Amino acid sequence: MHIEAYGSPEQVTAFTEDLRNHPPELAVIDSFITTEAPDHIYEEFSIRESHDQRTDFLPVSVDLAICADCKHELFDPKDRRYRYPFINCTHCGPRFSIVKTIPYDRPNTSMSEFTLCPECLAEYQDPLNRRFHAQPVACAVCGPSVWLEQPFRPTLKGETAIETARKMLAEGNILAIKGLGGFHLACDASNLKAVDNLRLRKHRTGKPFAVMTCDLETALKFANLGEAERSWLTSPQAPIILADPTVPGEDIRAIVAPDQSRLGIMIAYTPLHLLLLEPGKDAPQILVMTSGNLSEEPIVHDNLQAQTSLQDIADGMLLHDRPILTRIDDSVIASLENRPYLYRRARGYAPSPIILPFSAAQTLAVGPHLKNTFCLTREQYAFISQHIGDLDNQETLDAFEASILHNQHLFRVEPELLACDLHPAYLSTRYAQNRAETEHLPLVQVQHHHAHLAACLAENKWTSDEPVIGLIFDGTGYGSDGTIWGGEVLVGGYSGFKRQFHLNPVPMPGGDLAALTPARMAISYLLEANIDYHDLPPTHSFDQVTLQAIRHQCLTHFNAPLTSSMGRLFDAVASLIGLKDRNTYEAEAAIRLEAIAEPDVSNAYPFEIKKNVIETSPLIHAVVDDYRQGASASIISARFHNTIVGLALQCCRLVREEAGLNTVAISGGVWQNLRLMRSLLPALRAEGFKPLIHRHLPPNDGCVALGQATVAQKVYKG
Repeated sequence: MHIEAYGSPEQVTAFTEDLRNHPPELAVIDSFITTEAPDHIYEEFSIRESHDQRTDFLPVSVDLAICADCKHELFDPKDRRYRYPFINCTHCGPRFSIVKTIPYDRPNTSMSEFTLCPECLAEYQDPLNRRFHAQPVACAVCGPSVWLEQPFRPTLKGETAIETARKMLAEGNILAIKGLGGFHLACDASNLKAVDNLRLRKHRTGKPFAVMTCDLETALKFANLGEAERSWLTSPQAPIILADPTVPGEDIRAIVAPDQSRLGIMIAYTPLHLLLLEPGKDAPQILVMTSGNLSEEPIVHDNLQAQTSLQDIADGMLLHDRPILTRIDDSVIASLENRPYLYRRARGYAPSPIILPFSAAQTLAVGPHLKNTFCLTREQYAFISQHIGDLDNQETLDAFEASILHNQHLFRVEPELLACDLHPAYLSTRYAQNRAETEHLPLVQVQHHHAHLAACLAENKWTSDEPVIGLIFDGTGYGSDGTIWGGEVLVGGYSGFKRQFHLNPVPMPGGDLAALTPARMAISYLLEANIDYHDLPPTHSFDQVTLQAIRHQCLTHFNAPLTSSMGRLFDAVASLIGLKDRNTYEAEAAIRLEAIAEPDVSNAYPFEIKKNVIETSPLIHAVVDDYRQGASASIISARFHNTIVGLALQCCRLVREEAGLNTVAISGGVWQNLRLMRSLLPALRAEGFKPLIHRHLPPNDGCVALGQATVAQKVYKG
């Protein structure tokens, strides 16, 4: 924004200081530069129209939850937008999900097809009005409308559609609801039969569902929320909060999030959601509100697509005609040391840029295979995309490719450099290789865990050339030696790294099948530790022929690549104690292991560090001994978690003794485990280490694209 102001020195100083210290609501100031201009007496105040220049670029605002003023008007019978399900103003409503291009003006959004009525136009043009240049502004006369479709029944419109939808939810039906960034599938979260039907139809057997309430007061009935969590829940970002359930919340958790310790809860963030959950209207108090898609496919955002792909899941569809141009899921966060800790960065957060600690070339980093995001850099900005998902199917790959082109256009990035993962089979890697060949662009391939390390450094604005210690623990990443890494202690920075320590590699019998079947990893670890396993839970999952085949794979390494993955170690321990033999979604066994850990256990299991290898055999022996002696799964889990913290701390000590380093970057999906983080961080600080953690991106693979982009800047010599 460029402002020219004229006045006395005192007036101009007061103006600039007030603007700097009290910017408009929701404004984000990246830099604030003042310069003297030639004297020019202005006789009127004016706000000039935007003029597009191809060399210009600017960040785009995120989608925002309904503000207090619009919420008041929504339920005010005297207001002309009373009960209008698309009420918004400059402080709230859709932004990123409806924009076609910049500058962000109404003709450049999906609202361009709705001609403003005289009253809305007057508000839109009045600088003193809350809706001045609110691009999605509309009302029931001139704006989008809502309707309900049910099989073999007449289409219902407006208030009747909402009332009927509310009644259907109360009666145990499943609805597809078009929201801000795509469709949700919704049902009464307290209705076990309805939730089970949703699981069956969506092919989502064990993965937890998020829930939504109408307001904070209702959310507090179901979740224990601290002051910080309450502020995040009611913020303009309005994310899903992973919180400890209350007593009635335990009942809901058992239905929507079985085998979990926490409940994913959010409050209604659009006027349409508020009308569906309106108290006193016989609406359910709490709704399942999960992504509108078949399991593992991208969220549906188009009416026609919903009518095709969701018709076998939903009993009815609540639709509207405001086009969604960019699909975007709900964000998910938890509280770590009273600050947000992201698990999924999407609505409300993306595509707000990360400010880099150095200026970057125009770069596209395509990210990993799982939990994909991509990153575009320009100058000091890194635009990390919304959560795309796992690139396992054509639908998600299509969404990935379309989003890249849209964001390139939106942020005016013409890549001069490409970055991708080392893994030759990743679809994101192949996409980057194809573009590099077609467009004659340089391509930098970045090792997965190096990217994690670099992402954590960039997010923490690390500028030093001094290396740091990297605790990079996750499920999988293609290593520089061609094996599967994941339990890595690195020493390095943006330009390179050394693999200082790692878990002892063990076979993954069946390859990727072992990631889905923790019992396979348990048998592998038992064989590695030379333990007789025939009386242990993992053997109960297989017949003798399969068991012999797994043993043969481990001993011969036939279809059993080596892995040092910390995620696979968590899987193995979960299976060893009879907790989980098969995962129905990624990291299910590890999540279950965290959920049951006894809170007040302080002792741990033994481990050994030989040269640069963390030997797990002593740990596996101790776990088996505890199990055979009748120790509870919750006790074993707690001791195992304490062991992981202990070995991480010991590795840091050894690096400091050798290299004198005190800064520790912590990244990788395993660190989504709050039991680990809440133990490790104070332990590191108590010994004089300085931990760096993710705050603006998730520690999981959602941060990898940023790391790829920053490494590429430093290592490319073109």
